[in-house]
Amino acid sequence: MSLAEPVRSSNGVPSLNALTLQVVHDNHPYAEALKTAWGFSAFVTGPAKTILFDTGSDGTLLLENMAKLQLDPARIELVVLSHVHGDHTGGLTGLLQANPRVQVFLPASLPARFKDVVRGYGATVVEIDGPREIDANVYTTGSLGRRIQEQALILRTRAGLVVLTGCAHPGIGGIVTKVRQLHAEDILLVAGGFHLEWATRRRVRAILGVFRSHQVRFVAPTHCSGEKTQEWFRQEYGPDYIDAGVGKTIRLADLTA
Repeated sequence: MSLAEPVRSSNGVPSLNALTLQVVHDNHPYAEALKTAWGFSAFVTGPAKTILFDTGSDGTLLLENMAKLQLDPARIELVVLSHVHGDHTGGLTGLLQANPRVQVFLPASLPARFKDVVRGYGATVVEIDGPREIDANVYTTGSLGRRIQEQALILRTRAGLVVLTGCAHPGIGGIVTKVRQLHAEDILLVAGGFHLEWATRRRVRAILGVFRSHQVRFVAPTHCSGEKTQEWFRQEYGPDYIDAGVGKTIRLADLTA
């Protein structure tokens, strides 16, 4: 099947023909005009509803970066929070002040007080336990891990699955394996925090083996992935390694050109 022909999911819905990920909060620099801070957030367009995945640590910085990228917070319809840590949830109240008309998909394990604050702004809270579809061609892995429960975001495109991770506390290799258990398509891209800042080369080599066994085509590790780990992924993936940082834009069209 040519890429011009939409691939249909099991429910008959055509997969995404267009997808854009823009990193709007990260501790790694990319675009000089944008500010960095510890944390991660990505603005996702292409699905039927515009998504913000995580909110970084600072709402003011998040909104300033979005303004410089000419991204209107009023466009956001779904917010997906990967896990409880403040470097992924700290910007949420700032966002809700700008746009409270959103659905916030968060792990059910987050504190009740946190959920009440979100509802207090007028947003809708959707608690996530297991894997589920949250919009057409948009899925969550469900809450993974024990000590720190975390979900990853899955986007079904015409060229394969795109996986976004916040910190990958349950293990990035395990997350990739879980995605393949849930979905039959190949994985086009894994992007976000890999939580490997202090990992040994031996451990990273094993994780690279998992990525290759599942035929992950492109990688874009950032946030808490660690500079040494980023370099080892770069050596392994070569031209299929994507430098990521605040201001980076990744388009499906560029990956499939």
